[in-house]
Amino acid sequence: MQSVESIIIGGGPCGLSAAIEQKKKGIETLVIEKGNVVDAIYKYPTHQTFFSSSDKLSIGDIPFIVEESKPRRNQALVYYREVVKHHNLRVNAFEEVLTVKKIDNKFTITTTKDVYECKFLTVATGYYGQHNTLEVKGADLPKVQHYFKEAHPYFNQHVTVIGGKNSAVDAALELEKAGAKVTVLYRGDRYSAAIKPWILPNFESLVNHEKITMEFNANVNEITEDSVIYEKNGKTIEIPNDHVFAMIGYHPDYDFLRSIGIEINTNEFGTAPVHNKETFETNVENCYIAGVIAAGNDNNSIFIENGKYHGGIITQSILSKKQTPLES
Repeated sequence: MQSVESIIIGGGPCGLSAAIEQKKKGIETLVIEKGNVVDAIYKYPTHQTFFSSSDKLSIGDIPFIVEESKPRRNQALVYYREVVKHHNLRVNAFEEVLTVKKIDNKFTITTTKDVYECKFLTVATGYYGQHNTLEVKGADLPKVQHYFKEAHPYFNQHVTVIGGKNSAVDAALELEKAGAKVTVLYRGDRYSAAIKPWILPNFESLVNHEKITMEFNANVNEITEDSVIYEKNGKTIEIPNDHVFAMIGYHPDYDFLRSIGIEINTNEFGTAPVHNKETFETNVENCYIAGVIAAGNDNNSIFIENGKYHGGIITQSILSKKQTPLES
């Protein structure tokens, strides 16, 4: 068993930012990441452009400089790798946390590679790893995907994109560019206000020129091997289909949070882990959450640009509690 003063689960920008802040204050810190650093960004579509400007995505007092006003995925991957090297962060990559148990005021963390013990724990696992479920017949067919990477394989294919926010619109634009026959099904009655303002005009133009079929007030009923069946205004419609991208959102791993002992609160505002909004400490003493998981399923309220500040707040809370180093 290895003993570390503080462990951060999750090597995304917010987890790395927390590690940097803790290291600056002399807290022995280990980041455990089931993929490699910023794994969720790596899984973004290849040609993804960020909503935020590069300065808002920067962490650890390291400038993120690009010529464009909005950085692309590949530029972000390079930047965050350089940040980890600059700060010499201790990151255990490709190591998945299996269980977390708290005994005698210490956390015992079992991973796929080792067992660790720590006094302070920060969970910064994000939400991108858990997609929302499409509750219809045929949703489990192999042709149904929840993550879009590249458009080329779908040339000349009938592709249905389910959803109406940024991920759905981005996917539809790339698919149309690659020659796919794209239909977008959205249960809303108008374009979402969350769509990036610089891409909506292009998308609307393609719809107006019948390059993309856009269906509002559309509720999917069933997915078959060669079609998608949906209802619109009381009418059932069936369209030919080869592939489906169900871009209907993502959520934190609530089961994992509950296994630690973190309470999950559900009310009229949504679902989110119970935590002190001043310190980000959960109902489990010395266990914190950082980044978008603090917002639960309202993932439009916390982004990298504001979640990166959680680490500094958490570090100050740890320092206020810290008395003696964890004994081996």
